[in-house]
Amino acid sequence: DEQVKIRGFRIEPGEIAARLVEHEWVRDAVVVAREDRTGEMRLVAYVVCAQQETDEAGAPEKAGAEGEEAGALASALRGHLGARLPDYMVPSAFVRLDGLPLTPNGKLDRKALPAPQDDAYARNAYAAPQGEVETALAAIWAELLGLERVGRHDHFFELGGHSLLAVRLLSGASNLGLQFSASDLFRTPILKELASKLNLRPQPSNPGVIPIRATGSQPPLFFLPTGMGDCSYAVKLASEMDIDCPVYAVPWPDFNEFCFPTLEEMASQAIGVMKEIQPSGPYRLAAYSSGGILAYAIARHLLRLGEAVSFMAFIDVALPANGSTMSLNQIANELVLESLESLDDERFAELERFAEQSSIAQLLEKAQQIGAIPSNRDLQDDAVIYEKIARFHVALQGYEPPSLPVAIHQFYATETDLPKGERAKNSIDPHATSPMRGWNLVLDAAAIHAVPVPGDHESMMGNPENCQLLARAISTAFAKSTNGLHRQTEIAEAPD
Repeated sequence: DEQVKIRGFRIEPGEIAARLVEHEWVRDAVVVAREDRTGEMRLVAYVVCAQQETDEAGAPEKAGAEGEEAGALASALRGHLGARLPDYMVPSAFVRLDGLPLTPNGKLDRKALPAPQDDAYARNAYAAPQGEVETALAAIWAELLGLERVGRHDHFFELGGHSLLAVRLLSGASNLGLQFSASDLFRTPILKELASKLNLRPQPSNPGVIPIRATGSQPPLFFLPTGMGDCSYAVKLASEMDIDCPVYAVPWPDFNEFCFPTLEEMASQAIGVMKEIQPSGPYRLAAYSSGGILAYAIARHLLRLGEAVSFMAFIDVALPANGSTMSLNQIANELVLESLESLDDERFAELERFAEQSSIAQLLEKAQQIGAIPSNRDLQDDAVIYEKIARFHVALQGYEPPSLPVAIHQFYATETDLPKGERAKNSIDPHATSPMRGWNLVLDAAAIHAVPVPGDHESMMGNPENCQLLARAISTAFAKSTNGLHRQTEIAEAPD
Protein backbone atom coordinates (compact mmCIF):
# COMPACT_ATOMS: atom_id res chain seq x y z
CA ASP A 1 0.00 0.00 0.00
CA GLU A 2 2.96 2.35 0.54
CA GLN A 3 4.55 1.63 -2.82
CA VAL A 4 6.05 4.70 -4.50
CA LYS A 5 7.36 5.31 -7.99
CA ILE A 6 10.54 7.32 -8.46
CA ARG A 7 12.25 7.78 -11.82
CA GLY A 8 10.18 4.91 -13.21
CA PHE A 9 11.08 2.44 -10.44
CA ARG A 10 8.40 0.97 -8.17
CA ILE A 11 9.77 0.92 -4.64
CA GLU A 12 8.54 -0.42 -1.30
CA PRO A 13 9.87 2.02 1.33
CA GLY A 14 9.12 -0.52 4.07
CA GLU A 15 11.67 -2.88 2.56
CA ILE A 16 14.34 -0.18 2.81
CA ALA A 17 13.39 0.62 6.41
CA ALA A 18 13.63 -3.08 7.30
CA ARG A 19 17.18 -3.16 5.98
CA LEU A 20 18.07 -0.02 7.93
CA VAL A 21 17.07 -1.48 11.30
CA GLU A 22 19.42 -4.40 10.62
CA HIS A 23 22.26 -1.94 11.25
CA GLU A 24 23.51 -1.97 14.85
CA TRP A 25 23.21 1.81 15.17
CA VAL A 26 19.51 1.94 14.16
CA ARG A 27 16.61 1.18 16.50
CA ASP A 28 13.75 2.42 14.31
CA ALA A 29 13.44 3.83 10.81
CA VAL A 30 10.97 4.98 8.20
CA VAL A 31 11.58 5.85 4.56
CA VAL A 32 9.39 8.25 2.59
CA ALA A 33 9.40 9.88 -0.83
CA ARG A 34 9.40 13.66 -0.75
CA GLU A 35 10.29 16.54 -3.01
CA ASP A 36 13.65 18.23 -2.61
CA ARG A 37 14.33 21.91 -3.21
CA THR A 38 14.51 21.36 -6.97
CA GLY A 39 11.07 19.74 -7.09
CA GLU A 40 12.42 16.24 -7.71
CA MET A 41 11.06 13.29 -5.75
CA ARG A 42 13.71 11.57 -3.60
CA LEU A 43 13.82 8.88 -0.96
CA VAL A 44 14.59 10.19 2.53
CA ALA A 45 15.32 7.92 5.50
CA TYR A 46 14.44 8.98 9.07
CA VAL A 47 16.29 6.97 11.71
CA VAL A 48 16.16 6.66 15.48
CA CYS A 49 19.52 5.49 16.70
CA ALA A 50 19.97 2.69 19.22
CA GLN A 51 21.14 3.68 22.71
CA GLN A 52 24.38 1.72 22.29
CA GLU A 53 25.24 3.90 19.32
CA THR A 54 26.50 6.69 21.57
CA ASP A 55 28.51 4.32 23.72
CA GLU A 56 30.49 2.27 21.21
CA ALA A 57 33.86 3.39 19.96
CA GLY A 58 33.82 4.49 16.38
CA ALA A 59 30.09 5.26 16.28
CA PRO A 60 29.12 8.84 15.45
CA GLU A 61 27.80 10.94 18.30
CA LYS A 62 24.33 12.43 18.16
CA ALA A 63 23.88 14.68 15.18
CA GLY A 64 23.19 18.25 16.05
CA ALA A 65 25.40 21.25 15.89
CA GLU A 66 28.22 19.24 14.36
CA GLY A 67 27.34 18.38 10.79
CA GLU A 68 30.35 16.09 10.42
CA GLU A 69 28.79 13.50 12.75
CA ALA A 70 25.53 13.58 10.80
CA GLY A 71 27.45 13.15 7.57
CA ALA A 72 29.34 10.20 9.04
CA LEU A 73 26.06 8.55 10.04
CA ALA A 74 24.66 9.12 6.55
CA SER A 75 27.81 7.65 4.99
CA ALA A 76 27.67 4.55 7.19
CA LEU A 77 23.98 3.89 6.52
CA ARG A 78 24.34 4.58 2.82
CA GLY A 79 27.17 2.05 2.63
CA HIS A 80 25.09 -0.47 4.62
CA LEU A 81 22.14 -0.19 2.22
CA GLY A 82 24.31 0.02 -0.89
CA ALA A 83 25.69 -3.45 -0.14
CA ARG A 84 22.17 -4.91 0.14
CA LEU A 85 19.90 -2.98 -2.21
CA PRO A 86 20.07 -1.64 -5.79
CA ASP A 87 21.20 1.97 -6.19
CA TYR A 88 17.73 3.31 -6.91
CA MET A 89 16.51 2.05 -3.50
CA VAL A 90 19.23 3.81 -1.48
CA PRO A 91 17.85 7.06 0.04
CA SER A 92 19.46 10.34 -0.89
CA ALA A 93 19.36 11.66 2.68
CA PHE A 94 19.39 10.24 6.22
CA VAL A 95 17.80 12.34 8.96
CA ARG A 96 18.41 11.40 12.60
CA LEU A 97 15.50 11.89 15.02
CA ASP A 98 15.08 11.31 18.76
CA GLY A 99 11.84 9.50 17.91
CA LEU A 100 9.45 9.14 15.00
CA PRO A 101 6.58 11.66 15.20
CA LEU A 102 3.20 10.02 15.81
CA THR A 103 -0.42 11.13 15.47
CA PRO A 104 -2.82 10.83 18.46
CA ASN A 105 -3.85 7.48 17.00
CA GLY A 106 -0.29 6.21 17.23
CA LYS A 107 0.39 6.28 13.49
CA LEU A 108 3.36 7.90 11.78
CA ASP A 109 2.77 11.63 11.36
CA ARG A 110 4.32 12.13 7.93
CA LYS A 111 3.60 15.86 7.92
CA ALA A 112 5.80 16.27 11.01
CA LEU A 113 8.86 14.72 9.37
CA PRO A 114 11.37 17.54 8.82
CA ALA A 115 12.93 18.31 5.47
CA PRO A 116 16.54 17.07 5.29
CA GLN A 117 19.27 19.65 5.76
CA ASP A 118 22.60 19.58 3.96
CA ASP A 119 24.21 17.53 6.75
CA ALA A 120 21.75 14.67 6.12
CA TYR A 121 23.72 13.66 3.04
CA ALA A 122 26.80 11.46 2.98
CA ARG A 123 29.60 13.97 2.80
CA ASN A 124 32.98 14.80 4.21
CA ALA A 125 33.96 17.89 6.17
CA TYR A 126 33.22 20.93 4.04
CA ALA A 127 36.10 22.52 2.17
CA ALA A 128 35.39 25.36 -0.23
CA PRO A 129 35.98 24.70 -3.96
CA GLN A 130 39.27 26.02 -5.28
CA GLY A 131 39.82 27.50 -8.70
CA GLU A 132 37.48 28.31 -11.57
CA VAL A 133 36.71 24.72 -12.61
CA GLU A 134 35.91 23.44 -9.10
CA THR A 135 33.75 26.50 -8.44
CA ALA A 136 31.82 26.03 -11.69
CA LEU A 137 31.25 22.33 -11.06
CA ALA A 138 30.19 22.92 -7.46
CA ALA A 139 27.59 25.46 -8.58
CA ILE A 140 26.10 22.98 -11.07
CA TRP A 141 26.06 20.18 -8.47
CA ALA A 142 24.37 22.38 -5.89
CA GLU A 143 21.64 23.40 -8.34
CA LEU A 144 21.01 19.84 -9.56
CA LEU A 145 21.05 18.28 -6.10
CA GLY A 146 19.10 21.01 -4.32
CA LEU A 147 21.90 21.79 -1.85
CA GLU A 148 22.99 25.13 -0.41
CA ARG A 149 26.65 24.36 -0.98
CA VAL A 150 28.94 21.62 -2.30
CA GLY A 151 32.52 21.12 -1.13
CA ARG A 152 35.57 19.98 -3.04
CA HIS A 153 35.64 16.62 -1.20
CA ASP A 154 32.00 15.77 -1.89
CA HIS A 155 30.93 12.68 -3.87
CA PHE A 156 28.31 13.24 -6.59
CA PHE A 157 26.42 9.98 -6.09
CA GLU A 158 26.62 9.98 -2.29
CA LEU A 159 24.96 13.40 -2.36
CA GLY A 160 21.99 11.86 -4.16
CA GLY A 161 23.19 11.98 -7.75
CA HIS A 162 21.95 9.37 -10.20
CA SER A 163 22.03 8.63 -13.93
CA LEU A 164 19.37 11.16 -14.89
CA LEU A 165 21.13 13.93 -12.98
CA ALA A 166 24.44 12.80 -14.50
CA VAL A 167 22.99 13.50 -17.95
CA ARG A 168 21.87 16.96 -16.82
CA LEU A 169 25.30 17.56 -15.29
CA LEU A 170 27.04 16.69 -18.56
CA SER A 171 24.76 19.04 -20.48
CA GLY A 172 25.16 21.90 -18.01
CA ALA A 173 28.93 21.49 -17.84
CA SER A 174 29.19 21.36 -21.63
CA ASN A 175 27.37 24.68 -21.90
CA LEU A 176 30.14 26.19 -19.75
CA GLY A 177 32.87 24.66 -21.88
CA LEU A 178 33.65 21.75 -19.52
CA GLN A 179 33.90 18.57 -21.56
CA PHE A 180 33.85 15.15 -19.88
CA SER A 181 31.95 11.90 -20.19
CA ALA A 182 29.66 9.92 -17.92
CA SER A 183 32.37 7.32 -17.50
CA ASP A 184 34.71 10.09 -16.24
CA LEU A 185 32.08 10.97 -13.63
CA PHE A 186 31.65 7.34 -12.55
CA ARG A 187 35.42 6.86 -12.24
CA THR A 188 36.06 10.14 -10.41
CA PRO A 189 32.82 11.22 -8.67
CA ILE A 190 34.62 13.41 -6.09
CA LEU A 191 34.47 17.04 -7.15
CA LYS A 192 38.14 17.99 -6.79
CA GLU A 193 39.31 14.81 -8.55
CA LEU A 194 36.96 15.32 -11.47
CA ALA A 195 37.85 19.00 -11.73
CA SER A 196 41.59 18.19 -11.83
CA LYS A 197 41.05 16.41 -15.15
CA LEU A 198 39.18 19.29 -16.81
CA ASN A 199 39.92 22.63 -18.38
CA LEU A 200 37.49 25.51 -18.71
CA ARG A 201 37.40 26.51 -22.37
CA PRO A 202 36.65 30.12 -23.28
CA GLN A 203 34.19 29.07 -25.98
CA PRO A 204 31.68 26.33 -25.10
CA SER A 205 31.87 23.40 -27.51
CA ASN A 206 28.68 21.36 -27.58
CA PRO A 207 28.06 19.27 -30.72
CA GLY A 208 24.59 18.38 -29.44
CA VAL A 209 25.42 14.94 -28.05
CA ILE A 210 25.96 13.68 -24.51
CA PRO A 211 29.30 11.88 -24.11
CA ILE A 212 28.82 8.65 -22.18
CA ARG A 213 32.21 7.11 -22.94
CA ALA A 214 34.79 9.17 -24.82
CA THR A 215 37.40 6.60 -25.84
CA GLY A 216 37.60 3.45 -27.95
CA SER A 217 39.29 2.16 -31.09
CA GLN A 218 36.11 1.39 -33.06
CA PRO A 219 33.37 3.64 -34.50
CA PRO A 220 30.95 4.93 -31.84
CA LEU A 221 27.65 3.57 -30.59
CA PHE A 222 24.79 6.09 -30.50
CA PHE A 223 21.96 5.75 -27.99
CA LEU A 224 18.61 7.45 -28.65
CA PRO A 225 16.27 8.81 -25.95
CA THR A 226 13.23 6.87 -24.80
CA GLY A 227 9.71 8.00 -25.61
CA MET A 228 9.95 10.09 -22.44
CA GLY A 229 12.97 11.97 -23.80
CA ASP A 230 15.26 10.25 -21.30
CA CYS A 231 18.84 9.29 -22.19
CA SER A 232 19.90 8.42 -18.64
CA TYR A 233 19.35 4.68 -19.14
CA ALA A 234 22.37 4.71 -21.46
CA VAL A 235 24.66 5.93 -18.67
CA LYS A 236 24.27 2.88 -16.41
CA LEU A 237 23.97 0.43 -19.30
CA ALA A 238 27.13 1.63 -21.03
CA SER A 239 29.06 1.42 -17.76
CA GLU A 240 28.31 -2.33 -17.72
CA MET A 241 29.05 -2.98 -21.40
CA ASP A 242 32.29 -4.55 -22.63
CA ILE A 243 32.81 -2.75 -25.93
CA ASP A 244 35.84 -0.94 -27.37
CA CYS A 245 34.22 2.19 -28.77
CA PRO A 246 33.05 5.65 -27.72
CA VAL A 247 29.42 5.88 -26.62
CA TYR A 248 27.18 8.92 -27.11
CA ALA A 249 23.56 9.76 -26.34
CA VAL A 250 21.69 11.85 -28.90
CA PRO A 251 18.96 13.91 -27.19
CA TRP A 252 15.78 15.13 -28.80
CA PRO A 253 16.22 18.23 -30.94
CA ASP A 254 14.84 21.50 -29.61
CA PHE A 255 11.16 22.04 -30.26
CA ASN A 256 8.31 24.07 -28.85
CA GLU A 257 4.53 24.17 -28.92
CA PHE A 258 4.51 26.12 -32.16
CA CYS A 259 6.95 23.97 -34.10
CA PHE A 260 7.16 20.26 -33.39
CA PRO A 261 8.94 18.14 -36.02
CA THR A 262 7.66 14.91 -37.50
CA LEU A 263 9.59 11.75 -36.69
CA GLU A 264 11.33 11.95 -40.07
CA GLU A 265 12.42 15.51 -39.32
CA MET A 266 13.68 14.48 -35.90
CA ALA A 267 15.66 11.66 -37.54
CA SER A 268 17.21 14.07 -40.01
CA GLN A 269 18.26 16.46 -37.25
CA ALA A 270 19.72 13.60 -35.21
CA ILE A 271 21.81 12.47 -38.17
CA GLY A 272 23.24 15.98 -38.51
CA VAL A 273 24.38 15.81 -34.88
CA MET A 274 25.77 12.28 -35.29
CA LYS A 275 27.78 13.26 -38.37
CA GLU A 276 29.59 15.93 -36.35
CA ILE A 277 30.97 13.03 -34.30
CA GLN A 278 31.20 10.42 -37.07
CA PRO A 279 31.15 11.89 -40.60
CA SER A 280 30.58 8.56 -42.36
CA GLY A 281 29.35 5.05 -41.60
CA PRO A 282 28.97 2.32 -40.75
CA TYR A 283 26.70 3.54 -37.95
CA ARG A 284 25.65 1.68 -34.81
CA LEU A 285 22.40 2.56 -33.06
CA ALA A 286 20.74 1.49 -29.80
CA ALA A 287 17.46 2.53 -28.22
CA TYR A 288 15.13 1.61 -25.38
CA SER A 289 11.33 1.49 -25.52
CA SER A 290 9.59 3.67 -28.12
CA GLY A 291 12.84 5.52 -28.72
CA GLY A 292 13.62 2.56 -30.97
CA ILE A 293 11.09 3.90 -33.49
CA LEU A 294 13.20 7.05 -33.81
CA ALA A 295 16.30 4.87 -34.21
CA TYR A 296 14.54 3.00 -37.04
CA ALA A 297 13.64 6.30 -38.74
CA ILE A 298 17.29 7.35 -38.44
CA ALA A 299 18.40 4.09 -40.05
CA ARG A 300 16.04 4.73 -42.95
CA HIS A 301 17.50 8.21 -43.54
CA LEU A 302 21.06 6.91 -43.31
CA LEU A 303 20.36 4.23 -45.91
CA ARG A 304 18.84 6.86 -48.20
CA LEU A 305 22.08 8.83 -47.85
CA GLY A 306 24.04 5.78 -48.96
CA GLU A 307 25.42 5.11 -45.48
CA ALA A 308 25.71 1.66 -43.88
CA VAL A 309 23.97 0.73 -40.63
CA SER A 310 25.90 -2.19 -39.16
CA PHE A 311 24.21 -2.57 -35.76
CA MET A 312 20.72 -1.94 -34.40
CA ALA A 313 19.98 -2.77 -30.74
CA PHE A 314 16.32 -2.55 -29.76
CA ILE A 315 15.72 -2.80 -26.01
CA ASP A 316 12.13 -3.98 -25.65
CA VAL A 317 10.92 -1.90 -28.59
CA ALA A 318 7.38 -2.70 -29.73
CA LEU A 319 6.17 -2.00 -33.25
CA PRO A 320 3.74 0.94 -33.06
CA ALA A 321 0.09 -0.09 -32.97
CA ASN A 322 -1.77 0.74 -36.19
CA GLY A 323 -4.71 3.09 -36.27
CA SER A 324 -4.00 4.97 -33.04
CA THR A 325 -5.53 8.45 -33.27
CA MET A 326 -5.31 9.72 -29.69
CA SER A 327 -5.21 13.48 -29.31
CA LEU A 328 -2.31 15.33 -27.77
CA ASN A 329 -4.32 15.91 -24.62
CA GLN A 330 -5.38 12.25 -24.35
CA ILE A 331 -1.78 11.07 -24.69
CA ALA A 332 -0.54 13.56 -22.09
CA ASN A 333 -3.23 12.48 -19.62
CA GLU A 334 -2.33 8.84 -20.19
CA LEU A 335 1.27 9.71 -19.32
CA VAL A 336 0.18 11.49 -16.12
CA LEU A 337 -1.89 8.48 -15.09
CA GLU A 338 0.99 6.12 -15.83
CA SER A 339 3.26 8.12 -13.52
CA LEU A 340 0.69 7.75 -10.71
CA GLU A 341 0.08 4.00 -10.99
CA SER A 342 1.37 3.38 -7.48
CA LEU A 343 -1.72 5.15 -6.08
CA ASP A 344 -4.40 3.16 -4.30
CA ASP A 345 -7.16 1.88 -6.59
CA GLU A 346 -9.83 4.29 -5.31
CA ARG A 347 -7.87 7.48 -5.96
CA PHE A 348 -6.48 6.12 -9.22
CA ALA A 349 -10.00 5.34 -10.49
CA GLU A 350 -11.11 8.86 -9.53
CA LEU A 351 -8.27 10.38 -11.56
CA GLU A 352 -8.95 8.06 -14.48
CA ARG A 353 -12.58 9.22 -14.65
CA PHE A 354 -11.56 12.87 -14.32
CA ALA A 355 -8.97 12.52 -17.10
CA GLU A 356 -11.65 11.75 -19.68
CA GLN A 357 -12.83 15.37 -19.74
CA SER A 358 -9.85 17.35 -18.42
CA SER A 359 -6.83 19.15 -19.77
CA ILE A 360 -3.27 18.26 -18.73
CA ALA A 361 -3.14 21.17 -16.27
CA GLN A 362 -6.55 20.28 -14.80
CA LEU A 363 -5.56 16.64 -14.30
CA LEU A 364 -2.35 17.63 -12.54
CA GLU A 365 -4.29 20.03 -10.30
CA LYS A 366 -6.79 17.28 -9.48
CA ALA A 367 -3.94 14.89 -8.64
CA GLN A 368 -2.50 17.52 -6.33
CA GLN A 369 -5.88 18.09 -4.64
CA ILE A 370 -6.27 14.40 -3.73
CA GLY A 371 -2.71 14.16 -2.43
CA ALA A 372 -1.17 12.26 -5.35
CA ILE A 373 1.24 15.16 -5.98
CA PRO A 374 2.79 17.24 -3.15
CA SER A 375 0.87 20.44 -2.44
CA ASN A 376 3.94 22.68 -2.72
CA ARG A 377 4.88 21.46 -6.20
CA ASP A 378 4.81 23.90 -9.12
CA LEU A 379 2.73 22.13 -11.78
CA GLN A 380 3.50 24.47 -14.67
CA ASP A 381 6.81 22.82 -15.58
CA ASP A 382 5.23 19.38 -15.25
CA ALA A 383 2.51 20.33 -17.73
CA VAL A 384 5.11 21.55 -20.24
CA ILE A 385 7.15 18.35 -19.92
CA TYR A 386 4.12 16.09 -20.35
CA GLU A 387 3.00 18.05 -23.39
CA LYS A 388 6.47 17.77 -24.93
CA ILE A 389 6.48 14.00 -24.43
CA ALA A 390 2.95 13.79 -25.80
CA ARG A 391 4.01 15.65 -28.94
CA PHE A 392 6.70 13.05 -29.54
CA HIS A 393 4.06 10.32 -29.27
CA VAL A 394 1.84 12.21 -31.71
CA ALA A 395 4.80 12.07 -34.11
CA LEU A 396 5.01 8.31 -33.51
CA GLN A 397 1.33 7.97 -34.43
CA GLY A 398 2.02 9.53 -37.81
CA TYR A 399 4.91 7.18 -38.62
CA GLU A 400 4.57 3.88 -40.45
CA PRO A 401 7.85 1.91 -40.33
CA PRO A 402 8.78 0.66 -43.80
CA SER A 403 10.66 -2.55 -44.53
CA LEU A 404 14.41 -1.88 -44.51
CA PRO A 405 17.43 -4.03 -45.46
CA VAL A 406 18.70 -4.08 -41.88
CA ALA A 407 19.01 -6.61 -39.07
CA ILE A 408 17.90 -5.76 -35.54
CA HIS A 409 18.70 -7.30 -32.20
CA GLN A 410 15.54 -7.27 -30.08
CA PHE A 411 16.40 -7.58 -26.37
CA TYR A 412 12.95 -8.31 -25.01
CA ALA A 413 11.66 -8.46 -21.43
CA THR A 414 10.47 -11.92 -20.47
CA GLU A 415 7.81 -10.60 -18.06
CA THR A 416 4.77 -8.47 -18.82
CA ASP A 417 3.71 -5.50 -16.71
CA LEU A 418 0.55 -3.97 -18.14
CA PRO A 419 -0.85 -0.68 -16.81
CA LYS A 420 -3.92 -0.38 -14.62
CA GLY A 421 -7.54 -0.13 -15.71
CA GLU A 422 -9.00 0.22 -19.17
CA ARG A 423 -5.75 1.57 -20.59
CA ALA A 424 -4.22 -1.92 -20.55
CA LYS A 425 -6.62 -3.05 -23.28
CA ASN A 426 -5.36 -0.57 -25.86
CA SER A 427 -1.79 -0.01 -24.67
CA ILE A 428 0.05 -2.03 -27.32
CA ASP A 429 -0.60 -4.04 -30.44
CA PRO A 430 -1.24 -7.76 -29.65
CA HIS A 431 1.76 -8.76 -31.78
CA ALA A 432 4.01 -6.68 -29.54
CA THR A 433 3.85 -9.24 -26.73
CA SER A 434 5.82 -11.74 -28.83
CA PRO A 435 9.64 -11.95 -28.54
CA MET A 436 9.98 -10.09 -31.84
CA ARG A 437 7.65 -7.41 -30.49
CA GLY A 438 5.75 -7.29 -33.79
CA TRP A 439 8.70 -6.33 -36.01
CA ASN A 440 8.26 -9.52 -38.04
CA LEU A 441 5.30 -7.69 -39.62
CA VAL A 442 7.79 -5.26 -41.17
CA LEU A 443 11.03 -7.23 -41.46
CA ASP A 444 11.83 -10.78 -42.43
CA ALA A 445 11.91 -12.92 -39.29
CA ALA A 446 15.48 -14.01 -40.15
CA ALA A 447 16.60 -10.38 -39.78
CA ILE A 448 15.36 -10.20 -36.17
CA HIS A 449 17.59 -11.66 -33.48
CA ALA A 450 15.40 -11.94 -30.38
CA VAL A 451 17.30 -12.18 -27.09
CA PRO A 452 15.42 -12.70 -23.79
CA VAL A 453 16.27 -10.52 -20.78
CA PRO A 454 14.93 -11.16 -17.24
CA GLY A 455 12.39 -8.72 -15.85
CA ASP A 456 9.57 -6.61 -17.23
CA HIS A 457 9.87 -3.45 -19.32
CA GLU A 458 11.09 -1.39 -16.35
CA SER A 459 12.94 -3.92 -14.19
CA MET A 460 14.99 -5.27 -17.12
CA MET A 461 16.82 -1.94 -16.89
CA GLY A 462 16.18 -0.93 -13.27
CA ASN A 463 17.21 -4.16 -11.55
CA PRO A 464 21.04 -4.15 -11.37
CA GLU A 465 21.37 -7.88 -12.08
CA ASN A 466 19.01 -7.66 -15.05
CA CYS A 467 20.85 -4.59 -16.34
CA GLN A 468 24.17 -6.43 -16.15
CA LEU A 469 22.74 -9.36 -18.11
CA LEU A 470 21.29 -6.95 -20.67
CA ALA A 471 24.62 -5.14 -21.01
CA ARG A 472 26.40 -8.47 -21.46
CA ALA A 473 23.91 -9.58 -24.13
CA ILE A 474 24.26 -6.31 -26.06
CA SER A 475 28.07 -6.51 -25.82
CA THR A 476 28.04 -10.05 -27.24
CA ALA A 477 25.78 -9.05 -30.14
CA PHE A 478 27.88 -5.94 -30.74
CA ALA A 479 31.10 -7.97 -30.88
CA LYS A 480 29.60 -10.44 -33.37
CA SER A 481 28.41 -7.63 -35.64
CA THR A 482 31.83 -5.95 -35.45
CA ASN A 483 33.65 -9.18 -36.28
CA GLY A 484 31.28 -9.80 -39.18
CA LEU A 485 31.89 -6.29 -40.50
CA HIS A 486 35.66 -6.80 -40.27
CA ARG A 487 35.42 -10.03 -42.27
CA GLN A 488 33.32 -8.33 -44.95
CA THR A 489 35.86 -5.49 -45.18
CA GLU A 490 38.77 -7.94 -45.48
CA ILE A 491 37.00 -9.83 -48.26
CA ALA A 492 36.16 -6.61 -50.12
CA GLU A 493 39.74 -5.36 -49.86
CA ALA A 494 41.37 -8.67 -50.81
CA PRO A 495 43.09 -8.71 -54.27
CA ASP A 496 41.34 -10.66 -57.02
